[in-house]
Amino acid sequence: MSAAPGSKGKVLLAYSGGLDTSCILAWLIDQGYEVLAYMANVGQEEDFEAAREKALKVGATKVFVEDLRRELVEELVIPTIQANAVYETVYLLGTSVARPVIARSQVKIAQQEGCTHVSHGCTGKGNDQVRFELAYYALDPKLQVIAPWRVPEFYQRFPGRNALLAYAAEKGIPVSQTPSKPWSTDENLFHISYEAGILEDPNVTPPKDMWKLTVDPEDAPNTPERITITFKQGKPVRVTNEADGTDLRDPLELFLYLNTVARRNGVGRIDIVENRFIGIKSRGCYETPGGTILRAAHIDLEGLVLDREVRAYRDEHITPVFGKIMYNGLYFSPEGDLLTKMVPLTQTSVNGSVRVKLYKGSLTMEGRWSETETLYDMEQSSMDVQGDFEPTDSDGFIKIQSIRLKKWGSKFQN
Repeated sequence: MSAAPGSKGKVLLAYSGGLDTSCILAWLIDQGYEVLAYMANVGQEEDFEAAREKALKVGATKVFVEDLRRELVEELVIPTIQANAVYETVYLLGTSVARPVIARSQVKIAQQEGCTHVSHGCTGKGNDQVRFELAYYALDPKLQVIAPWRVPEFYQRFPGRNALLAYAAEKGIPVSQTPSKPWSTDENLFHISYEAGILEDPNVTPPKDMWKLTVDPEDAPNTPERITITFKQGKPVRVTNEADGTDLRDPLELFLYLNTVARRNGVGRIDIVENRFIGIKSRGCYETPGGTILRAAHIDLEGLVLDREVRAYRDEHITPVFGKIMYNGLYFSPEGDLLTKMVPLTQTSVNGSVRVKLYKGSLTMEGRWSETETLYDMEQSSMDVQGDFEPTDSDGFIKIQSIRLKKWGSKFQN
């Protein structure tokens, strides 16, 4: 028997408009909650107005659609690029970087509306349940969380898609007639991920029609495309392309353009097996078009302008930890706060431009320069010009470096 709506409190549900969260919305109402629906526009291709109408039809008392694209780029994507952060050396954290802004906005609305609970539709085996809930608790420890896919009463009642479809029919929930694809996806303006279904076999080659964002590198144009990216303190501030007349300076606009140019040249695909935070290995396929260009260009420019020891310290102590914190959902934490403050300190000299060639899925850095940074000295580096470097100074340097090596090597002499 259903409880009276609202008798158990008010809950703000992270809603997608799909089958799962629509059934969760109806189920929460049956459990006695007043349900408000929340959707975050982080750049995914979504009919938000249709989803809004659907949520109201299912029974949500209010629906909130928040445009978080600029926050995502300026507050999460760019700092992640500045840190050169990745997870397990290859994953560019596309899903991870969106979770903090989504969770923060959800908590803010829940507080404004006097909600006692927040809820989400994340699976009980994945990373996202951890990312969202750790953010909720850090931002508002008093909020209670309802995670239906970890509630036995829910997941035992709905063991599969057919059970959800039957419940949707019972509740009059509109269901898309589009055939479900044999994998699941998550999309934002930074990337799209594909996992589960046929991809759970790590030896299955993804079908060609799975990849949504990028053209197949084999089908990409036969003519290379060239762009120039300018950075100021490690942040992209300008993108130009003489071929099509592009000259962009707004962070969101230039990032969206980098997505466009990367997609048409087949740049940004990876297929990996990773270690989830909860201890399960997972196979994932990802497209991160613009992010792949930005990170490669940023790393290249750092070679020209960043002090050797600052770069080494950052690479050892900040880059891998930043990636792990983002992946594990600890952005809102003492260590996350510390690292986000440290990253800009490593980027004060990362000023300059990089010329990038895109061709059939590959990136080539064709040149770089800086009008303000002088660590690179052409005369000093030249093999043809002595400049102000005295070659005999290397004698003392080598002798000092060799002291311990001579002692080590002497152990092996007869």
